[in-house]
Amino acid sequence: MSRNFILYTILIFSSTTQCRKGQSPYAASTPIVYNNIDSPKTFLALGDSYTIGQSVTLTERFPAQTTALLRSAGINITDPKYIAATGWTTDILTSAINNQQPLGTFSVVSLLIGVNDQYQRHDTTGYRQRFRNLLNTSIILAGNKPDHVFVLSIPDYSVTAFAANYDTPAIRVQIDQFNDINRIETSQASCHYLYITNSTREALNDPSLLATDGLHPSGKEYSKWAALLAPMMTNVLR
Repeated sequence: MSRNFILYTILIFSSTTQCRKGQSPYAASTPIVYNNIDSPKTFLALGDSYTIGQSVTLTERFPAQTTALLRSAGINITDPKYIAATGWTTDILTSAINNQQPLGTFSVVSLLIGVNDQYQRHDTTGYRQRFRNLLNTSIILAGNKPDHVFVLSIPDYSVTAFAANYDTPAIRVQIDQFNDINRIETSQASCHYLYITNSTREALNDPSLLATDGLHPSGKEYSKWAALLAPMMTNVLR
């Protein structure tokens, strides 16, 4: 029997013995860690008719279009959960959140509220406090992560056919006043702010940016918001 054969037999026996003891002969000095599949991200959309997408299809809503863009970017995210309805003011939205008591925390939260406060002639001082409270609630729902909360400015409906018989210059001024408030409050809370108001004013010369009701944005307009919002959310979800 050759010396090489004996040496080969010893190596095989040694290796087999280690395996029987539960020790791989190829064990690395640093354990290999395998990443688990990420659990799906979640999206809570808070607001009024602009969030629920009055007069457009479910897939045309801006939260739904944003989610589609996030998925195309490789983000594993569930369909948005909505707490929103046409005609809601800040105080109604607050009551709805308290009544529904959404469980757990959400990966991202969007907040767009205030047009009905303006339309119903609520004072800006009251709006500031109510919006601030909603913003604080949004932060809690986002796991106490302010940078996971995204506020959108109030659209300007003064350019729509609905507002033709109203004082449209006054509406524009008031929308700007309400937006000044939510922008400042958002900045002080260290949340994200997306200004889409000027985009909605383009509907004055482009009717395709309005839904068939002549008041609310169309899916085309919402797609512009989603194109801006999705990259912002991607930065915190990755």
